[in-house]
Amino acid sequence: MDSSTPAPLAFDESAIDFAGRRLLRDGIEQPLEPKAFAVLTLLAGAPGRVFTRDEILDAVWGHRNVTPGVLNRVMTLLRHALGEDAQAARYLHTVHGVGYRFDLPAAAPGVAPQAMQASAPEAPPVPATTPARPRASNRRTMPRAMLWSLPLLAALAIAGWQWWPRALPAPGPATERSIAVLPLVNASNDAQQMYFSDGLSENLIDALSRFEGLKVIGRTSAFQFRDSKDDGASIGRKLGVSYLLTGSVQRAGDVVRINASLARAADGSTLWAEHYDRPYRNLFALQDEIAQAVAGALQVKLLSPGAAATPEDRPPGGGIEAYNAYLQGLKYWHDQDFPKAAAYMTRAVQLDPAYAVAWAHLSGAWSTVAAFSDEAPAVAREHLRESRTAADNALRLAPGLGPAHAAHAYLQFYGFDHRGALAECRRAVQLAPADGTVLNGCGYVLGGIGKLGEAIRLRERLLSIEPLYTVNYYQYAKLLVATGRLDQATKYLRIAEGLPQPESRPENLRLYIAIARGDAAAAQEAARNQPPPWRDGYLAIATQISPDRAAADAALARVLDGDGPAKTSPYAIAQAYALRGDVDKTVAWLARAPARDIFFMLADPLILRFRDDPRLIAFCQKTGLPSPRESEALGIDRLHAADSVRSL
Repeated sequence: MDSSTPAPLAFDESAIDFAGRRLLRDGIEQPLEPKAFAVLTLLAGAPGRVFTRDEILDAVWGHRNVTPGVLNRVMTLLRHALGEDAQAARYLHTVHGVGYRFDLPAAAPGVAPQAMQASAPEAPPVPATTPARPRASNRRTMPRAMLWSLPLLAALAIAGWQWWPRALPAPGPATERSIAVLPLVNASNDAQQMYFSDGLSENLIDALSRFEGLKVIGRTSAFQFRDSKDDGASIGRKLGVSYLLTGSVQRAGDVVRINASLARAADGSTLWAEHYDRPYRNLFALQDEIAQAVAGALQVKLLSPGAAATPEDRPPGGGIEAYNAYLQGLKYWHDQDFPKAAAYMTRAVQLDPAYAVAWAHLSGAWSTVAAFSDEAPAVAREHLRESRTAADNALRLAPGLGPAHAAHAYLQFYGFDHRGALAECRRAVQLAPADGTVLNGCGYVLGGIGKLGEAIRLRERLLSIEPLYTVNYYQYAKLLVATGRLDQATKYLRIAEGLPQPESRPENLRLYIAIARGDAAAAQEAARNQPPPWRDGYLAIATQISPDRAAADAALARVLDGDGPAKTSPYAIAQAYALRGDVDKTVAWLARAPARDIFFMLADPLILRFRDDPRLIAFCQKTGLPSPRESEALGIDRLHAADSVRSL
């Protein structure tokens, strides 16, 4: 560290890492633009000293040709990041007529370098290696009403993932011991058996992830290459791996035939290949044999003795039929058909009542249906009851199972028990740090309750273990918008916009980035690019930042007077009124919105412009949401300020 750089500071729940240019609060890095951090460094580097406004402008901007409002906005951003306001300042004090002073509380200690290191983000956006693979994931279609919700209103649902980079850097250079299991070809004459070959592919991914030092790509990314015409070298580059495991599966009566081959991605040379004909009843032993053979060829060993335990996707009783029902349930899970997934998971737990992971999937399937479909209230309550029973069974059977804690977290989140949801998600991630389903689902939950710093870290970790995951990049960009990092958000939005799967590519984020920048023309252009059923509603939102008030009034009136889908989205109308600065009508329309449309409200900068207003605070209290003051998302006014500072 340069001798001129102040030593790290820790005080109350905050810490400043001057060398790393990071401000942490409750262990979570706070978003700060470079100029804002430069002001913090100047003031906090000399606690107790009063700096005049001119001194600050000279030191940070190098001149005084900056409007007074710029420094005012910076101080507002810093106070927000430190969790204080000007009326009750603890650290940043205004010396009226002079400037500002930073005060430390009594006996504030310095921060040990190792402590600061421990608080660092857990993964860079796209690291080259990963300790393990995620569980299988799926993609869920977003209900139409949820398209309105910024920035995280999408189906929580243990949602699905796919990503294909276009004009983006590829994953980092492949590590020597890195592998992707491409989907085994279904060699049966029956196309309905694909669930079986896919299930075995996923099991091999699970099994290989238990070996030390072996990077294993997750299901969603690897399965992008089903029937791909790309050569091995191209696939290896896109996935960032050195080896590919390919093969075929044929189930004929009571016999399973598997051909498997391990090759170097770069040149296609084969390291190992084998053909197996085994009784179906010996399927689990065959899976383990193949995994051991591949690990032997790559010269890797088990992570630990405990890693050799029975994989969690296998029924404890060893019943092949229960496993077969589970695999069929996974097939419908990935197809987003949650009622059918629940039916097969129900069959699996009937055949083996101790099948904890099947209980967890059963819970997730029914809670998704209940929370986001248009079921009758009585039916939804019954599905929630079934989901709760399944989650309780999963936890009772396997208290150390990450997906079981995640299933409980989703139920608590849907029931507005946010403290319980937060605790369960943290436990789930602790138990399953490389489980993609857990990371994705808890990323939604943590973002929805305003813990955006933690949500961002989960999304970054997920980027490292699922490099081809569409929805994660989009959700990551939403979080970046909500924390004021608009340039980064635009970068990841461009990734999403280059994807070939239009159904998993919501495009309204560009609209909200334009709103955050105060760019009325770009916001309206983005709104006009939306699908016709929703275009008027998006235009009603976008036009509210226009200087043409008559046009803004007319756009909102068209929605209020019409009978289309926009009229049936109270949340969207609330957003429009929030941009108009009308808190009474904002809260009134929020009160009319269904629960699924306000699950993620605490990450919405439009609504959070009223975070300190007693009327919004009372609405959150009545609904069961945490106080909007607790959210780490910035309100739209602060997003404008952050962007103004960034551009200087």
